Amino acid sequence: MKDPNNTRNTAPRRGSPLWIYFLVVILLGVAVGGTAFSGLSRPDLDALAGTPVFWILGCFIIFGELRPIITPGSTENNGATTSTTFSFAALLYAGLPIAAALQVVAVITCGIFRSRAPHRIAFNAAQYTLSLAAAQLVLALFGDLATPSSLWVPHGTDLPAIALAGAVYFVCNDMLVGAAVALHARVSLVKALRWDLAYQVLVHLALLGLAPLMVVAMDRSAVFVPLIVLPFIAVYLNASVSVRREHQALHDGLTGLPNRKLLIVRTEEALAEARGADRRRRPRAAGLGLRKTTDPPHHRAGLFLLDLDRFKEVNDTLGHPTGDRLLQLVAHRLTHSVRPGDLVARLGGDEFAVLLPTVRDEAAAREVAARLRAALSEPVRLDGMSFDLEGSVGIALFPDHAPDFELLLQRADVAMYNAKEARSGVEIYSPTKDRNSPARLSMLGDLRRALDRSELELFYQPKVSLRDGHLVGMEALLRWRHPDQGVLEPDAFLSVAEQTYLMRSITHYVVEAALAQTAAWWREDLAIQVAVNASGRDLLDTGLTETIEEGLLARGLPAAALQLEITERILMNEPAYASETVAALADLGIPLSLDDFGTGYSSLVRLKRLPVEEIKIDASFVQRIAESPDDAVIVRSIVDLVRTLGLRSVAEGVEDPATAEALRQMGCDAAQGWHFGRPMDAKSATDWLRSYSFALPSVQAPGTA
Repeated sequence: MKDPNNTRNTAPRRGSPLWIYFLVVILLGVAVGGTAFSGLSRPDLDALAGTPVFWILGCFIIFGELRPIITPGSTENNGATTSTTFSFAALLYAGLPIAAALQVVAVITCGIFRSRAPHRIAFNAAQYTLSLAAAQLVLALFGDLATPSSLWVPHGTDLPAIALAGAVYFVCNDMLVGAAVALHARVSLVKALRWDLAYQVLVHLALLGLAPLMVVAMDRSAVFVPLIVLPFIAVYLNASVSVRREHQALHDGLTGLPNRKLLIVRTEEALAEARGADRRRRPRAAGLGLRKTTDPPHHRAGLFLLDLDRFKEVNDTLGHPTGDRLLQLVAHRLTHSVRPGDLVARLGGDEFAVLLPTVRDEAAAREVAARLRAALSEPVRLDGMSFDLEGSVGIALFPDHAPDFELLLQRADVAMYNAKEARSGVEIYSPTKDRNSPARLSMLGDLRRALDRSELELFYQPKVSLRDGHLVGMEALLRWRHPDQGVLEPDAFLSVAEQTYLMRSITHYVVEAALAQTAAWWREDLAIQVAVNASGRDLLDTGLTETIEEGLLARGLPAAALQLEITERILMNEPAYASETVAALADLGIPLSLDDFGTGYSSLVRLKRLPVEEIKIDASFVQRIAESPDDAVIVRSIVDLVRTLGLRSVAEGVEDPATAEALRQMGCDAAQGWHFGRPMDAKSATDWLRSYSFALPSVQAPGTA
């Protein structure tokens, strides 16, 4: 049965409607119970004391109150109590005084055991007493009244009276509790009754239906009574298994925190509550002339996305078991740092989400986020080592930033990425830092489905030596075969993905597909180096190096078989430049190429420190060298600089023989563009390589021309 006050254990405010309602119900329960008990005679009391079946019933009723049947979606506050069967059986067999007395003793025992407030114990005792009295009244109308000294065993013809009495008991009980819930939650009685009506009807139909069988068993012999408990034991066990399975489906196995599935459910509930609360507020305020259409929303919900910084270092240094223990510690700290009612979930890896069902404004959200980061920053000591933890938090608020869960998560992810990139720790979603338009947000959903449908594909474009025509490598270029828009190039969709959690999945796909194709070519003795592009988000993902290393090992490829291209603009950003990922890739032996050079204004000092083997001159300069003397001077200067640094220069966007010849005379090492070959799908690229195989050199060591 629903708990009329399951969100708090304090007494209602004196004089409030709920306080008055509790007082009225308790007084009525005392009056009805007192009247019933006053009708007991001396023989009734003697029969009560001398009949062992009543003591057995009392034990079962107490146990039923203490151990409700908890099924998926229910709790101890609204789980079904098997005491209903035994107290209703006591009512049929021995009358209202015995049933009410046993039920009241059980309620008081349970209340003391669970430390419930006195007003709750008194209300529950009165609630059951009044419900049993209503059922007794129905039985009296049919002439079926029992006492301890005059026991009543129903026959088949009595089933209609029992059914009606059970229905009245249920309706009275549900109405009494529903009214308390409605007053507490400030909702209509109809809405309060509808919350779990179907569940309550089904459960009470089963529990009350067993009561007549219980009476027949009691009348035969007290020994038969425990046999009735066997079906309840089976129900308890099945319910326990169901709850355990539901818990496993909705919680993370390592930390015990809610997982993404449960986070979605709780977030949708919080958003629905916020919408409803704001709608209820709007008519009242409008009726008083206090609300304008431009007023901000009164009820907000917040969603945080938290990602641990440098967590991979822990796994690499201390091992994954220690990393798992650290995640458990982080989960404990987070759950003890949020407010009551907030939800902490683990999305996977070192990513956590925090749901704030209610939050006043951005300042309040920042306070919670700061508290989370402060809790994480406490030094951790594991396996004899002490180190500090840091996390980046992105915040998105409903309805300010997004109207539903998916957009809230996406925009919290954007904010978290901004916090990690700026090393600010906490960032609130800002449209000015999000390049997503409504049309591109729609594309985000399509892109998520494209990953599942294998609509993404790699095309390959050759890089050719300008000195001898040998093939230097192939660049893998991502394409999306959109079912409606045709083949889309990266500029059309990667800007959306780079600010979301999808970028990791896309990068993983690109690396795996490129390595698979490279391995296929190497098996045909086409030992060519394949280059893939890395985004700024990839450089902040410490798992990228591990993904590449595992992919190379799985296919038996050397590190030099794969090249990573990093744009100059990304490396101009200090956090990306200082990223451990760049150094880790270089240490692994992955050749690095600096793409789009000339557009990011790299300093010479920084350029010299970059662990790259190749500089790619941006096409915007290359394509104008024939018409613009200034661009020709810029390209020649870049080529000379790259040669001085001992690196290889590659010109992009070469589309005609004249440009290729001009670059060769400048001393540029290699070139890439339509003049040498357009981007080709894997099959066409393979055919092209076979025809070009006479010029294929072996893959050279990093740093050589």
